[in-house]
Amino acid sequence: MDLRFTPEQELLRRSIREFAEAEIRPHVMEWDEAQHFPSELRPKLAALGLMGIQIPEEFGGSEMSAIDYCLCIEELARVDPSICLSVAAHNGLGTAHIAAFGTREQKLKYVIPLARGEKLAAWGLTEASAGSDAAAIRTTAEREGDCWVINGSKQFITHGQTGDLIVVMAVTARGRGSRGISAFIVERGTPGFRAGKKEDKLGMRASETSEVIFENCRVASSQLLGAEGQGFINAMQVLDAGRIGIAALAVGLAQGAYDAAREYAFERKQFGQPIGKFQSIRAKLVENSGRIDAARLLTYRAASMRQAGRPTTLEAAMAKLYSSEVAMRVAEDGVQIFGGYGFVKDYPAEKYFRDVKLTTIGEGTSEIQRLVIARQLLAA
Repeated sequence: MDLRFTPEQELLRRSIREFAEAEIRPHVMEWDEAQHFPSELRPKLAALGLMGIQIPEEFGGSEMSAIDYCLCIEELARVDPSICLSVAAHNGLGTAHIAAFGTREQKLKYVIPLARGEKLAAWGLTEASAGSDAAAIRTTAEREGDCWVINGSKQFITHGQTGDLIVVMAVTARGRGSRGISAFIVERGTPGFRAGKKEDKLGMRASETSEVIFENCRVASSQLLGAEGQGFINAMQVLDAGRIGIAALAVGLAQGAYDAAREYAFERKQFGQPIGKFQSIRAKLVENSGRIDAARLLTYRAASMRQAGRPTTLEAAMAKLYSSEVAMRVAEDGVQIFGGYGFVKDYPAEKYFRDVKLTTIGEGTSEIQRLVIARQLLAA
């Protein structure tokens, strides 16, 4: 088993790292305070192919592999997890859903401008009463002639206020459970579709999150995405792949927090020597280096399996669970190593610590990942 990256992948890593250091790092706290995804960054991301990473070239994308995708996500998250979250959500949720299950006409109309960075995608599954129990959604879509009329609301939607379109899941056949849910593409500006409350978040603040509301929102029958009644099933398939992306984000965040703590440990002196020479600090750095490597291996294993076309439900859940919880530990230890400075915004440790918690919640909580893993391992 060859675990080395190819020369092309190493070049990709360096390119994304240099971009993130030059174009993102100087603005991290500015964008965090402003609580918005910077529109001026989008064409720069698109120029590197980061708005359509795995989308086929035919539809405007970069057609990179699943491993390449993880490399890109990891390097962005190493510098700013919140900017990375927006990139991952655009690529791995809304755009990916249309690319995987849309008609050719839908792909030509929507995927091409999304992959080119001309438009931004949102994805609507979560509701106030349907988080982990996603099949309990209440948003409905009812047929009226050649149209569907959507009513309901979605919560915690990335790009809910600024996305140019949203893929929304709605109940189309009551009483059929998860097989009565369908997906629709709704464009910004469609009457009856509007953004609701923007969330004031603990972390990931440069990735905008809001409620979206549908009030007699009428869309043409051509906006149905995938087969009627398959929306929830397709959404779960999208999430399987998306969890690999979140695992890569957690690995990148952990690496960024680790790098900052390691550098600080050999700058900060106490009792006449760098604190990095103290056994307790060295133990944290050594243990966390191993944990990050293990998380990275789990993540790239899942990506490699996905690239090979193999099922990844188990492996994606394992990678997402372990990587996010490792990132939590590394970010917490980073604050501890920085000491009092880890608690103030002048240093990077506090932002990694704020950002990291979402990795254990978004795209399936740690508790849900354990449930998924148990179902795969312990099915009888």
